[in-house]
Amino acid sequence: MARDYDSQLLESVAVRRRRLRDALLFGTQRGRRTLDERLGKLFAGIAIAAVLCAGCVGWSFLQATLAKQKAEEKKQRQQQEQLWHGHATKDP
Repeated sequence: MARDYDSQLLESVAVRRRRLRDALLFGTQRGRRTLDERLGKLFAGIAIAAVLCAGCVGWSFLQATLAKQKAEEKKQRQQQEQLWHGHATKDP
């Protein structure tokens, strides 16, 4: 029973402090979000934007690397075909 009273007392003190802090920060506009919530959402938004940007850069790098590999393979195939055709015409 004593623990319930203590926990209720601590919770009511925490609620009172939060309300006083919000009243100090926002004045009569108590309906606004608390500063902590707004900062948390701001940082979350920045983190999401950073992840999206990194994903776009990574995707672009991957596409460029694959295109470069395809071009190199095509060039090697063409060189091999030229060598093969060159040997084929010289042999007879």
